[in-house]
Amino acid sequence: MEIEFTDQNFAEYVAQDKPILVDFYAVWCGPCKKMAPTVEALAEKYEGQAIIGKLDVDDNPEVTARFGIRNIPTLLFIKNGQVVDKSVGAIPASEVETKLQALL
Repeated sequence: MEIEFTDQNFAEYVAQDKPILVDFYAVWCGPCKKMAPTVEALAEKYEGQAIIGKLDVDDNPEVTARFGIRNIPTLLFIKNGQVVDKSVGAIPASEVETKLQALL
């Protein structure tokens, strides 16, 4: 299941022991809409193995600023509380999945 990350709940998810994929997006962003089905599909496929979700940059400025997100979509791959990989812009689903699998 895809998580809706927020400024309020983000720290609680990062504290968990599973790899995390965060899709920083905005509702008005065309490339973000292109990435949405990929993120949703991976959330279903890797449920229980990874925490996968989205964070709306317009509604959650604290987490967005903390990670210095300036372009969207940006995908952050987090393991043990640390960013271990990052992708900016729309990328193929296979590339996202390869990066996620590297964390498992």
